[in-house]
Amino acid sequence: MAETRWLDEQEMAAWRGFVVASSLVARHLEQQLKDDCGLSHTQYEILVHLSAVPEGELRMAELADRVVTSKSGLSYQVAQLEKAGLVGRRSCPSDVRGVFACLTERGREMLRGAAPGHVAAVREALIDVLDREQLAVLAEALGEVARRLRD
Repeated sequence: MAETRWLDEQEMAAWRGFVVASSLVARHLEQQLKDDCGLSHTQYEILVHLSAVPEGELRMAELADRVVTSKSGLSYQVAQLEKAGLVGRRSCPSDVRGVFACLTERGREMLRGAAPGHVAAVREALIDVLDREQLAVLAEALGEVARRLRD
């Protein structure tokens, strides 16, 4: 059995900083979206990803991958958005098991209304706190973490 590589002081500071900051940023953004438009952060991200593709629709499996959630978690969130008339679902004509999530016009309107406040909250909680060099380091570092964990 391999010996445990304990974190040194610098590594522990990086880890704790990441855990605390990511939790606080997530909580701040979740509350802002709930207060401003009644959406969860995951629901907002679903609308963003659907609006980013020309057709406004993605297969549920691909959407779950993009939102970084389980298929069952995504199904629940899409069902909530569907009840609100923000998203619809349709079957895939070429695969009986495939289902598409489809952004509705009402969903587009909700996103247009929610985006300015959300971007302001992202700036307040993270972006405007850091200088350009820090942002570049953060983007590079977290991008590398994401790439390794996705592989």
